[in-house]
Amino acid sequence: MQIEKSANRTSESLRPLDGRENAAREQLDWKSEFTLALLPTLTVLGVFALVEAFSSQRLLFVSLAATAFLIYHDPQHKTTVGTVLVAQIGAAAIGIAMGYAFGFGYLAGGAAMIANIILSLSLDRMHAPAVATALSFAFHAESLNDFLLFAASVGLLGVLVLLQRSATRLLVYKKN
Repeated sequence: MQIEKSANRTSESLRPLDGRENAAREQLDWKSEFTLALLPTLTVLGVFALVEAFSSQRLLFVSLAATAFLIYHDPQHKTTVGTVLVAQIGAAAIGIAMGYAFGFGYLAGGAAMIANIILSLSLDRMHAPAVATALSFAFHAESLNDFLLFAASVGLLGVLVLLQRSATRLLVYKKN
């Protein structure tokens, strides 16, 4: 029966990036996948609670949700804690700098996007959601407090990377 066959295989959208094998991930059932998806969801909700408590700039933090779910999608991917930290915090700093240099708007956004891509490629720390971060901060950053809150939120995502990898190992170990 077709349903039984597909229930034992990993969904195409959950396969590791660039064709790599990820035997540990392929062993997980849907309940375990849901458990793994819960970690980034709770992390993002926690970040949004922090943002709501300390800032009114919700849109500055949206790209972090994309980062969290990329981490969920492939916890073994080379998106390391260092890549997330450098790319996201660097993008925020670039966005703010371009905003002050050119005025917060489209010119600053374009310059921030280009500068962010150059920096990411130069440091080999490419992380696509960081482009959105650069744009968000170039369009509007209210204060240094927004940047500091963003940096703390990125730190929480660094913890998420470590938790996600540990949870994947634990779920596979428990299953075996």
